[in-house]
Amino acid sequence: MIPRYSRPEMVKIWSPETKFKIWYEIEAHACDAMADLGVIPRENADAVWKAKDVEFDVARIDEIEAVTKHDVIAFLTHLAEHMGSEEARFVHQGMTSSDVLDTCLNVQLVRAADIMIKDMDALLAALKKRAMEHKMTVRVGRSHGIHAEPTTMGLTFARFYAEMDRNLARLKLAREEVATGAISGAVGTFANIDPRVEEHVCAKLGLSPEPISTQVIPRDRHAMFFATLGVIASSIENVAIEIRHMQRTEVLEGAEFFSMGQKGSSAMPHKKNPVLTENLTGLARLVRMTVIPAMENVALWHAIKHERQRGHLEPRHRDARWRDGFEKARPPQRPLQHGPVVERHFPDRDARGHRHARPRRADPRA
Repeated sequence: MIPRYSRPEMVKIWSPETKFKIWYEIEAHACDAMADLGVIPRENADAVWKAKDVEFDVARIDEIEAVTKHDVIAFLTHLAEHMGSEEARFVHQGMTSSDVLDTCLNVQLVRAADIMIKDMDALLAALKKRAMEHKMTVRVGRSHGIHAEPTTMGLTFARFYAEMDRNLARLKLAREEVATGAISGAVGTFANIDPRVEEHVCAKLGLSPEPISTQVIPRDRHAMFFATLGVIASSIENVAIEIRHMQRTEVLEGAEFFSMGQKGSSAMPHKKNPVLTENLTGLARLVRMTVIPAMENVALWHAIKHERQRGHLEPRHRDARWRDGFEKARPPQRPLQHGPVVERHFPDRDARGHRHARPRRADPRA
């Protein structure tokens, strides 16, 4: 996330500390359910909750992951360090990593959506207030950028209100779309875990059980969520562009609030630039950048575990979720600097693994 434009409450949702806390809660609730079903001893399930106040050491988990090359195993190892290996022996039983990863991601998306829904309510209240305030404030109407018939500033804000009201409805639907969890085990067959465990965990986390999951929660849910964010971002840019137009010197029908002590230019002190709406225009483009990757992540290669489970957006989102998505887009510096790129080499094969045609030996009798 970009610190300059990030709020503490949103940053907290996508922090490693919050992520590991949600992982812990998923594992603990799963143990509770399995103990209720008689699958594991009750004392082991109760022992998991003794770590409820633990602040998980992110650096230590990263240290373990450097060895295991597996994030969930690194976390479970760290959890066992706090609990004791005997007490932690049944944690994660019957589950697969994606049960934790995908369910956690959807918890984070729901929490982020709740913040945005609250913000949307406040925005609608402000737009409604301005629409009523300027109901009779006349301004020039334009088409093709050219003066047309008169209109009112109130109608302009009413149009923004109606658009954002539609976006609020879309956001609520998107929240509902991603509010699912899956604790269905390897490849989603429930072969090693009871479906009632999934029902219990989801109920505790405020989610609904995913109706049909495989190894993962279907990615069309995430695609719909981020497509909705893309539409909302476009609407925000729509408002921002209108305000930027109104603040142009030759138009000057409206302007952003300019606070005491605010400066517009280091060289031209008379300037009052529309810095907020300029920022919103740029940020809207960043949000829309996340939509296509989310769409392309719907079609999953069932043979590629890493791409399927972690190659999309985990926070990891995005909005905020895409923080780790962008992080994963970096050039592969660490493998090149700190480990062998090619562990095994087959000199007699091409890039596809096919054996090279060997030249025939010369016949000594020729």
